[in-house]
Amino acid sequence: MTRDYHINVFSSQDDGGYIADIPDLDACSAFGTSPQTALEEVLQAKDAWLAAARERGIAIPTPRYRPALYS
Repeated sequence: MTRDYHINVFSSQDDGGYIADIPDLDACSAFGTSPQTALEEVLQAKDAWLAAARERGIAIPTPRYRPALYS
């Protein structure tokens, strides 16, 4: 099973929309007016982040982040 990076999507009243971020990739986040738009934007940002890391020879982190679940 291939693991991919966890993506958080949350509402931001300050920004008037939604933020999506990938905790394992430093500063990889995106804004959207809907959760779906924020998700689509952060997936593009992820591709750009990974491409830039490869070009610069920067180590690409293994997907590790998993949110805590409380019951």
